[in-house]
Amino acid sequence: MWLPWVAGARRNERDAFGKLHQHFARLVHAVIITKVPASDAADLTQDVFVQMLSKLPGLQDDQAFPAWLLEIARNRAARFTRDRPRTSPLEDAEEGEAPDRSGWPDAKKVLAALQTLPEAYAETLAMRLIEGLSGPDIAERTGLTAGSVRVNLHRGMAMLREKLGLSPQEGADE
Repeated sequence: MWLPWVAGARRNERDAFGKLHQHFARLVHAVIITKVPASDAADLTQDVFVQMLSKLPGLQDDQAFPAWLLEIARNRAARFTRDRPRTSPLEDAEEGEAPDRSGWPDAKKVLAALQTLPEAYAETLAMRLIEGLSGPDIAERTGLTAGSVRVNLHRGMAMLREKLGLSPQEGADE
């Protein structure tokens, strides 16, 4: 499905690049958001696609494109983290913001816990929970088998629940 787009992007066809971006941007964003603050993830996602376009002539095997692109994303996130000035995150709610009393962890806590999981689980969960991709979509776009995606989602969700102090029933899809 996406292989012709890789060849087209290599020939500097804007439409092909646009289709690659549309098809893979959520995956790249999911990888990045598991490693950097959410406020920086969109900009870094765009950086990855700019890098991809400049490095595409060096890609030897078009079949390897998804893994190659996600490796660019991981490297970009690592470089951002390494080069970023160290600051401490604000822990208090913004002034005037009501605290969440639902008993469920807020999005910031979930994302922080997600970022502590092993890479394979964190990335797959982010693709599912944040980007809304289905298991088959994740498998098709990453090159993972459907079974591997299911295992990563299952094990990752169990680890995430544990880190958040939730019972196995809490946070389960209804």
